[in-house]
Amino acid sequence: MDISAGDVLIMKKQHPCGSREMKVLRVGADFKLTCTGCGRTFMTPRSKCEKSVKAVIRGNDAKAAEKEN
Repeated sequence: MDISAGDVLIMKKQHPCGSREMKVLRVGADFKLTCTGCGRTFMTPRSKCEKSVKAVIRGNDAKAAEKEN
């Protein structure tokens, strides 16, 4: 799966705050993500994260969506 820093991931399961959108801060063997709902930052293994991704919004598309709202 092609995920890079700046992308927004739509997850299958929601974060405890209720948001399903996570912004990718760092990519490697682990992903560093931040929840767009509450701002919590956490690390998760790449294999676990890739299994739980429902959709990917590319960095350029995410910036355009923020400007519209």
